[in-house]
Amino acid sequence: MTAIVDVTDVHKSYGKNEVLKGIDLQVQEGEVVVMIGPSGSGKSTFLRTLNHLEPADSGKIVINGWDISDKKTNIDKTRETIGMVFQHFNLFLHLTVLENMTLAPVQLGKLSQAEADEKGLALLDQVGLRDKADVKPTTLSGGQEQRVAIARALEMNPKIMLFDEPTSALDPEMVGDVLQVMKDLAKEGMTMVVVTHEMGFAKQVADRVVFFADGKIQEQGTPEAVFEHPQNPRTQDFLNKILNA
Repeated sequence: MTAIVDVTDVHKSYGKNEVLKGIDLQVQEGEVVVMIGPSGSGKSTFLRTLNHLEPADSGKIVINGWDISDKKTNIDKTRETIGMVFQHFNLFLHLTVLENMTLAPVQLGKLSQAEADEKGLALLDQVGLRDKADVKPTTLSGGQEQRVAIARALEMNPKIMLFDEPTSALDPEMVGDVLQVMKDLAKEGMTMVVVTHEMGFAKQVADRVVFFADGKIQEQGTPEAVFEHPQNPRTQDFLNKILNA
């Protein structure tokens, strides 16, 4: 089986601070990989290297068959196949919810306005927000905005979705709705790489849990293996603090 994500020996530094110290990771099509670990361990930086928001200093990153570490690769074309959802929703406040969703596919010539509108309404249905199509994002709760941001990413028909702590900026009562949308996506077979502090989500939804610490992948395996039988002392210490907090 060909990996949809194939990362080899990726390094990234900011000045003298080496944030990624030789990351190797493969993600298969339809797999849900959840990355956990302490803040500052390199998880979000690594995720952002996957669509070249943070160019790696060295190593090789192949996504959907595109070598994005090769300067000759058209990064914009590659990004069209990668959906990314951030902590903060990055919606255009002057546009309606539906206009936010249809802007990119129409401007890039992927869909006509009518096609984009039809698909956008179907996606809003999927995330439970069809009734919000014609309102501005300022009228939405944070959880609703994040669900719109997910739907907007799906409008481009991505082959893989990247989530960078998508619930960490939300009030606790809004987290569940966003996680449910992500669970539904996983059930539908979407390839997903998720950075999160939501251990329950990682246990329930991940095919594989990857533990980051000190700029390296310290341990990875099934949720059961990592949460119930962690082998690395660093993993044991982290989970002990998190699960018994």
